[in-house]
Amino acid sequence: MDLSKDQRRKHINRVTYWGVLVNILLSAAKLIGGVLGHSQALVADGLHSVSDLASDAMVLVAAHHAGEEADEEHPYGHARFETIATVALATLLGAVGVGIAYDAITRLILDESVAVPALFTLWIAAISILSKEALYQYTRIVGNRIRSKLLLANAWHHRSDAVSSIVVFIGIAGAQLEMPKLDAYAAIIVAIMIIKIGVELGYNSIQELVDKGLDPDMIDKIRNVILAHEDVRQLHMLRTRRMGHSALVDVHIEVGPKLSVSEGHHISEKVEKALIDRFDEINDVTVHIDPENDETIAASIELPLRSELIDELARQWSNIPELTGVDDITLHYLDGRITVEASMPLPQSGTFEHTQVLQRQFREACMKIDSVGQATLRFH
Repeated sequence: MDLSKDQRRKHINRVTYWGVLVNILLSAAKLIGGVLGHSQALVADGLHSVSDLASDAMVLVAAHHAGEEADEEHPYGHARFETIATVALATLLGAVGVGIAYDAITRLILDESVAVPALFTLWIAAISILSKEALYQYTRIVGNRIRSKLLLANAWHHRSDAVSSIVVFIGIAGAQLEMPKLDAYAAIIVAIMIIKIGVELGYNSIQELVDKGLDPDMIDKIRNVILAHEDVRQLHMLRTRRMGHSALVDVHIEVGPKLSVSEGHHISEKVEKALIDRFDEINDVTVHIDPENDETIAASIELPLRSELIDELARQWSNIPELTGVDDITLHYLDGRITVEASMPLPQSGTFEHTQVLQRQFREACMKIDSVGQATLRFH
């Protein structure tokens, strides 16, 4: 789904504001119900819901900054604010998991006796499970639709709250059935699940921050799209990375060595458009045009610039007066040498023999320069 930054921000804000509303109501119900109903587990779950409010606030702030346009200090935009917030949410998930596990293990080790909670606390836990699972599904669907890792991370935070409410439900039910330790064992299992989710989300986001490339399958598809262009002979140095919900591509393509600059540029624009049209997540493509594979062929970086070579050519032609009529020079930097292609008006005494002499003199003069590999003179 290809959305503008404003549209993405509106989707994220709408989902998150629903989360805020649900978390406020659940936090109040759990904390008040836990205190009145003598359920320590429900009070702890209420504090978990309060932590969800903090994560919702984090999402709103990140979405605001991630949606800002590129500027001088951030030429690629602000999408990684979303990535950084995802890392923070993953850390929060991990902390919640560790906290649940620590509390459950402590209760098992100390063999603490727990007061039997009131029956209505079971209904509060059930309502929490249903509402948080619904919020998870809603947030996950929108997160997948707009490719927001931040929303997906927050969705799993809702799921962790739903799962912790299941633990509370089991714990309260177990207490009613005189099986208080069932709560602690279930809490440890859930804690491990929550920590695993946090580690996976955090790891993937950190990989993005250090510019990990796209998946190999995706890279193969990108390579195939580029090579499908009839004017692309080969490609190398295909580099990719993610920037929030988007992907960036940087590639060197090899084209005909003597194409004009404008034709090479036209090919690069066609390649860029093909990638952006084919893949929704790709929105920035840099195409470098190569006349040869500079990874395997001698580089031309040490060869003289055009102005330097023209000055040297003029000195070599100085004793051939007719060559002052050269009015167009094209240089090809290939295989570590320079090919000089020049043209000039046909001399008035333009006999075949005379033009051949001029071409020979031109070629001999050019070849006196070490960096020149070939030289051709044409008449018009």
